[in-house]
Amino acid sequence: MKLISFLGRVWAAVLIGLASFSANAAEIVVGQVAPFSGPLAPTGTFMRAGAQLYFDAVNASGGIHGAQIRLVSKDDGYKTAETIRLAREMLKEERPVAFFGFVGTGNVEAILENGLLSEAGIPLIAVRTGAASIVQRNDPLLFMTRATYAAEVNKIVGQYATTGYSSFAILYQDDAFGRDVLGSAERAIKEAGGSLVATGSYAKNTTEVGAAVKTIAAAKPQAVIMIANTAASSEFLKQSREYGNFAQYVALSVTDAAQVVKRIGADKAAGLVLTQVVPDPDSPTFPLIKEIQNNFAKFKPQDVTVNHTLVEGYLGAKVLVEALRRAGPNPSRQKVREALETMKSYDAGEVFISFSANRHTGSRYVDITILNQAGKLLH
Repeated sequence: MKLISFLGRVWAAVLIGLASFSANAAEIVVGQVAPFSGPLAPTGTFMRAGAQLYFDAVNASGGIHGAQIRLVSKDDGYKTAETIRLAREMLKEERPVAFFGFVGTGNVEAILENGLLSEAGIPLIAVRTGAASIVQRNDPLLFMTRATYAAEVNKIVGQYATTGYSSFAILYQDDAFGRDVLGSAERAIKEAGGSLVATGSYAKNTTEVGAAVKTIAAAKPQAVIMIANTAASSEFLKQSREYGNFAQYVALSVTDAAQVVKRIGADKAAGLVLTQVVPDPDSPTFPLIKEIQNNFAKFKPQDVTVNHTLVEGYLGAKVLVEALRRAGPNPSRQKVREALETMKSYDAGEVFISFSANRHTGSRYVDITILNQAGKLLH
């Protein structure tokens, strides 16, 4: 009887272990390290919200091969040392099958320089950077779902050069991101036959743009390209107009239009031109946007609206989920990486993503928008 009782306890333990294994096997963990505090908090927040919205929709329809997706996010405050520390911590504690939605050129560069991805064999999808320094690496584990900053800058300079603009100035963030795009902008201006009449910089994680405002205003450029985050772009635009510099101001997609309006008001923001790397979030003619709007109404995310950054997060998540589907049941990190490289003109809703072994920059989509007097974006 004692032996039977002992065997019964052993069998019960086995059943509990199997149940636990099945529960774990029925979950796919995706890890994100991004800023949810500090000047880039809106970027991390909306990237996460977009991804979570798509994961919610997928989970509600049965998940991926029966497995539910769980997004785990940690706040690095846009600090590179924290990005590395938290990514390592997440690898140990959560064991994600993929990383997603890291933010910042310097932050992503630090991850690559540390060999963190290669050590873990983990793919990183949909980073919030389009820097040439990242693109040219063509890292086998990094997959980008946005157009490059060089493509954005070329679009800006080409647009203005063809309409008679010849003198440009540049505000840039004094870090890996700003210096990288500054180089692309200098080349684009030279190739278009224009002149770079002034540059001004500010320190990362600050809005200390006063010196740049004066330097650039003194040069009297026709157009000013802002290689800056939302907070710094807003402050620079506000101070420049108060200083009497009424040049044409153009910001890259890393500046969020709605946040600029919120920070400085529609009157001072009016006329600001911004490049975008995803479609207009108010345009249901795009299948991707219609899908997002329908899911937003269904799942009702709190404290966010449908803006370009949320669309970017949603698009990145959609690409990742497609890779998970292609990877099959119980996907490994290696299978996810291999599945991503099979994507040729993947249609995410009239936004097309293409990867290969030799090309990990998946999108070429760039649009130009402008803020009107009411603080609304016109495409």
